[in-house]
This record gives sequence, structure tokens and C-alpha cells, in this order.
Amino acid sequence: MDIEQRQAELIDHFVKQASTQKGSALGPVVVEATSQPSLFAFSEILAVPNVAELEGTENSAYLDVLRLFAHGTWSDYKSNAGHLPQLVPDQVLKLKQLTVLTLAETNKVLPYDQLMQELDVSNVRELEDFLINECMYAGIVRGKLDQLRRCFEVQFAAGRDLRPGQLGSMIQTLSNWLSTSDNLLVSIQEKIKWADTMNESDKKHRKDVEDRVEEVKKSLSHKNHSNTEICWSMCLTYIVAEVTHCKQADVDFRGHEEIYSEPGGVMDYEEDRSRPKRRRHPMS
Repeated sequence: MDIEQRQAELIDHFVKQASTQKGSALGPVVVEATSQPSLFAFSEILAVPNVAELEGTENSAYLDVLRLFAHGTWSDYKSNAGHLPQLVPDQVLKLKQLTVLTLAETNKVLPYDQLMQELDVSNVRELEDFLINECMYAGIVRGKLDQLRRCFEVQFAAGRDLRPGQLGSMIQTLSNWLSTSDNLLVSIQEKIKWADTMNESDKKHRKDVEDRVEEVKKSLSHKNHSNTEICWSMCLTYIVAEVTHCKQADVDFRGHEEIYSEPGGVMDYEEDRSRPKRRRHPMS
């Protein structure tokens, strides 16, 4: 069963018992409630009218014991032991567990020396056994035992009943937290707005760069087209010049042919490597 659910059931049980008892009959109810291994909250029992009526009576010690377990520590008990009933072993264990919770409220790193003094523990081995077996296994704290640094690093601690006057301090703490959260939210919103502005600026800059790149591409394309036209023009000029030269050469060749050819005959050369070449005379 869940610890919170179990504790809620126990509180309801003891509230009903306290509501049906008066005076000295409340003593056994208080002892049983403060000895219960799974119960760590007592403000609801303190609020029972029959329990509040113990104030200023001969049975007020039971009310003081209940207040001690609701708000006090082992050191508080030792300081007022002469005015309080003798605690049974289960009550001593419970009060020491509650002392660890009180220390963990304000400090998340608890030195071994401080814990041994507050809990009346004589050595480190006994202290670590208590923290492991009676606190962490009970589910009221979670943490890490650091033997090298001689401390207990608290990761989680169950809450205790609010002490008289503590509610105002808690409200102030929550108000400060709310104010800090509001300021943080405003700061986050400003950062988001700044990020959006920078994003738009970046998009505009990127668009400008892309437009400029396109302009450069078009300019280079136009220049390349012009260069291509110039090249084609030069090639055509060269071809025309070559054709003209060839035609002129052909005319010259034909002119020489007319000059050196013999009338009525044909210059004929026969390639024959086995005998000398012979010129054929013109036919009459």
C-alpha cells in the first residue's frame, strides 16, 4: 500500500479514537499513535477538540508529547525530559526519524558529525545503519551516503506538520517563488520575441542573399551568351576567309593548268617502281 494512503488511514483511525476519549483515557491513544511505524503526521490528532482540552490539566503532558512528535526533535525531548513522560523504544525511534526529516528541511547535505550529535549515535556504522534501515527503507527519505566526505546527501524527504507561525513563512516563500516564476516567464517571453525577431531578420537577409546570387547568375549567363556570340562570329569570319582563300587557290591552280598543259595531249604519270617513268607523246 502507498505510504500516503496508509498514513491517511492511520490518521483517520486515531482521530476517531481521540474523539471518543477524554482526559487520562487519551494517554494510551497518544502513545499508540506516536509509536505507530507508518505514522509521521499528528496535526489532525492535535486538532481534535478532546485533545485540545488537555491544555492546562493534569493530563497536559500527553498534549505536550503529541506536540513534540508533531513539531519537535530528539534534542527538544532531551531538553524537556523532566516535564515529559518517559518514551518507549518505539517512540524514541520515531522521534529520531522525525529529527532527520527536520534537518533535511533546510539542508540537503547533512554532515555525519551533526547527525551523530542530534541522534545520540556514537559511531558512523551505527549512524549509517539507522539511515538505511530506519529512514530510507521506511520511505521517508532518499539519498546517498558519502563515506569519503562523511555526509548524507538528501534527495527526498517527507514533510512534517507545520509548526506554529510556520504557515506565514511558507506563504511568503511561495509568494517569492511565484514572483520569481512570473519574472522568469516574462524573461522567457522576451527571449522568444527576440528569437522571433532575429529569425525574421535572418530570413530577410537570406532572401536578399539569394536574390543577389540570382542577379549574379543572370549577369554571368548574359556575359557567357555574349561571349558565345562573339566566338561564333569569329568562327564564321574565319570560315568565310578560308573559303575565299580556297576559291582563290583553285582559280590560281586552274590558271597554271591552262598555261602549262600541252594542247591536244594529256599529262599522264603512271607509278611503276619496276621501271623508269616514260612520257607519252601527244597523239597526232
